[in-house]
Amino acid sequence: MRVLIDTNVFLSAMLNPKGIPYGACIKAVTDPNLGMTSEWNVWELRKILSRKFPSMLDDLETFLFITLGGLEILPVPEAKVDGEERIRDEKDRCILRTAIFYKADAILSGDKDFLELGLEYPKCMSPTEFFWNGTREN
Repeated sequence: MRVLIDTNVFLSAMLNPKGIPYGACIKAVTDPNLGMTSEWNVWELRKILSRKFPSMLDDLETFLFITLGGLEILPVPEAKVDGEERIRDEKDRCILRTAIFYKADAILSGDKDFLELGLEYPKCMSPTEFFWNGTREN
């Protein structure tokens, strides 16, 4: 399963390495899954950490490079996709665009805008749902 991980899941995982979001991140980057995120998500995570948790910026690089070494970081496509206007926060629309363009099977997010979209593909899943039920569907 190709899983695009949203910023809020990374942040939750970093703040609580024993929690479900951390476990969901590990599951997303562990075979048979392929974890991915957009360059936007990484930029946003750095921005949030520098503003709210500046002492954790060094931890971010370790988190992304070592703990989640199998993570694929993708450029955001410029072309808009159908349905992205349903995401209220215009800055988050690039996440859906990236997921669709790179054929993610799932978006791993705690954001209600994604969770309430009702998309069939890619499926939007909370960390808890993915951790307990996320499987490769063939």
